[in-house]
Amino acid sequence: MEEDLASQDIDPVEMLVRIGKHHGKSAVFTSSLGLEDMVITDMIARNNIDVEIATIDTGRLPDETYQLMEKVRLEMGVDIKVYFPERKEVEDMINSRGINLFYHSIDNRHFCCNVRKVNPLKNILRNRSVWITGIRGEQTVARKNSRKVEFVRDHNVLKVNPLLDWTRDEIWSYVKIHRVPYNILFDKNYKSIGCQPCTRAVGKDEDERSGRWWWEDGIKECGLHLTGEVSTGLNLGNKSGGIID
Repeated sequence: MEEDLASQDIDPVEMLVRIGKHHGKSAVFTSSLGLEDMVITDMIARNNIDVEIATIDTGRLPDETYQLMEKVRLEMGVDIKVYFPERKEVEDMINSRGINLFYHSIDNRHFCCNVRKVNPLKNILRNRSVWITGIRGEQTVARKNSRKVEFVRDHNVLKVNPLLDWTRDEIWSYVKIHRVPYNILFDKNYKSIGCQPCTRAVGKDEDERSGRWWWEDGIKECGLHLTGEVSTGLNLGNKSGGIID
């Protein structure tokens, strides 16, 4: 099935249909409610594809993201299962490193992303066969090196990236044609949206990930998608975009 899904001729909807048919709820689509994720959510809803849709509430999301989450439920009729970080991990982190620890060092930022995002993802992917994501190759150097279908050893799961070769213009075109709801922050010069303290609006000609962790140099990743046929452990010290075990 891996070779079948990886075919360059198969479109995203067909990929999702096949995954739903063969894997059902053992397949999960993880959404951060970004533009690409809303496109995939719409594809799943329009075609009644039987996979779980999951998201992680980090506890620091913008209110606009919660508003969109409610729109997805009420207007699209889509149930998103919400996962959370472990309470004790968050408490220990804040009490030992501070509420806004991520501004003080790269190590702190990595630690926060692990607690609030990477560790909850492990719970989502436990005992899954397929992990569907909305990443695109042009977003970051690390994602450019991804494939439409790749095996992630850390999670023992087949990772499928249906929109990997789509451009940002193609994403917006789909959103407008199908009238897909989206985060209103995108109308306020945001190009990528994560946690509220770590996301800001950017200039028209700036890179779409430049508004994430803008005080840092290097790879703009939280660790969820530093994957491939190797490790997903978060270590962003390699600025070349490689993955470090």
